Amino acid sequence: MIRWKKWKEIRPVKVNYEHTDATYGIGNLVKTPEATAVPVQVSDDKTIKCPKCGKMVERGRVVKRKYVCYECGGYFRVKTNNRIRMVADPHSFEPMFAENPVHNPLQFEGYEQKLAEAREKTGLDEAVTVGTCRVFGEKIMLGVCDSRFLMSSMGSAVGEKIASAFEYATENRLPVFLFCCSGGARMQEGIVSLMQMAKTSAAIRKHSDAGLFYCSILTDPTTGGVTASFAMLGDVILGEPGALIGFAGPRVIRQTIGQELPEGFQTAEFLLKHGFLDGIVKRENLKKTIYFLVKAHQCKPSFYADFHQEEFAFEPSEVLKERDWKSMDLTAWDKVTGVRRMTRPSAFDYMEQIFDTFVEAHGDRAYGDDPAIVGGIGFLGNQPVTVISQLKGKTVEECAARNYGMPMPEGYRKALRLMKQAEKFHRPIVCFVNTPGAYPGIEAEERGMGESIARNLMEMAGLTVPVLSILIGEGGSGGALATAVGNEVWMLENATYSILSPEGFASILWKDSGRAREASEIMKITAADLYELHVIDQIIPEYGGADELSAPAIGKYLRQQIGLFLQKFTGMEPDQIAAKRYERFRQF
Repeated sequence: MIRWKKWKEIRPVKVNYEHTDATYGIGNLVKTPEATAVPVQVSDDKTIKCPKCGKMVERGRVVKRKYVCYECGGYFRVKTNNRIRMVADPHSFEPMFAENPVHNPLQFEGYEQKLAEAREKTGLDEAVTVGTCRVFGEKIMLGVCDSRFLMSSMGSAVGEKIASAFEYATENRLPVFLFCCSGGARMQEGIVSLMQMAKTSAAIRKHSDAGLFYCSILTDPTTGGVTASFAMLGDVILGEPGALIGFAGPRVIRQTIGQELPEGFQTAEFLLKHGFLDGIVKRENLKKTIYFLVKAHQCKPSFYADFHQEEFAFEPSEVLKERDWKSMDLTAWDKVTGVRRMTRPSAFDYMEQIFDTFVEAHGDRAYGDDPAIVGGIGFLGNQPVTVISQLKGKTVEECAARNYGMPMPEGYRKALRLMKQAEKFHRPIVCFVNTPGAYPGIEAEERGMGESIARNLMEMAGLTVPVLSILIGEGGSGGALATAVGNEVWMLENATYSILSPEGFASILWKDSGRAREASEIMKITAADLYELHVIDQIIPEYGGADELSAPAIGKYLRQQIGLFLQKFTGMEPDQIAAKRYERFRQF
């Protein structure tokens, strides 16, 4: 089973029942109806020019590939009806709010004629089409912007349709999916167009306050007032490959301030790297991604009421039992050196056994996407769970890419963003802690390391969903604590958790970092020490030591124990969950 995926890599996965083409990315959560093929419409014109590579390509082949060039992979812009066919169940789309009287607040000469020509040319009443539809049977509110209609600029009619769609979705408790594209505000409507930014954002806020899900999918181009309003307000924000996304377009930037722009500037890939998108989704994966997101955000605060012990029963093999029995007691220093080895299993090694599916989300929505912290949505049986993992890396190259597991401020802000989202949708949170500490460099200080850790501690303290933190390797100082404010904190038996490294401890107290081994023995940093101090609540067996042989067994044991952990919160009020976490840390 494929378990760990990124948004752009969601593929069909095998499940416990007969697999169908319509079962995607959600493990054994639900069996969807079989997909019905939708015939594509091919123009009489045999060829069409690719907007990316400039080659003349066969129209029929491009259409069958969902309007993606087979020569270079470039994406064509898509008409509204074609976009609806890509994602909606056949004949399920019901358009809404199509009556739009013409408004010309500036009495701009020729504006009414321009609107009439756009309607005649496109067959659309306005630049955005909204309505309800079903995706593998799940009802959603769908909106599609079309660049053929005055570059999908946002005037009063566009703002009215989007605000009305969100209001209807709020009243009927529907998730909203918007395919955004735009050249920005509609100049012909002046300040009235500007007001649509505030109006649509206010409607989205009411939808969000009702605990409902909104996903925006940014297509080429998404700029100006649309970027600065409804396009960037999704609970999940996705982009199509290569899409131009930005507030001020490249031409405006060059003409206004004469600044040279880096290669790939304002593409979806650029925004992903800089923390503003959760992921990039290919058209072939659009429908199954939408379905996955609908199911992942249908959580109820019952947590794991349907947990059955036998479903997650686990018994280690005789080989592991024998190995565990023969294992030698390790000193604190042995454990310190052990958790620093690159060969020690990472969170991903355990997650393979714990979660039926995991899909990664990206970015802090403010600066960047820190690879030292990975977060996303996993499924434990039929329970969606938000997963936060600190990662060091398994090779020299990966360690360097992940900054040796030392998060930057944007990593902690990404983790907090995902945890707050989990709270909104009643998803429990599982954090895997493994870091030598937060990154102690100039960049981290410039971007507010202290504030980011402090903010996590305060916000985690008040989360109204169950939080479980598991120390799987090195738990270094405030950098570890920033994702370890849990209702329960567990620790693998040979992991460590300390105020700082033994070298740092010895250097501060004895002015001699060479006494690190001695320091480790008195710091009380092992699982046994911390269990006795009530700092942790459970010690997880390693069956002779965490390595490639024991990692699957440790993961299966954790799966069983996490299920039991969630079961404890069935029927518990949200405020009570937060209160219990407060009481846990108040005792220290």
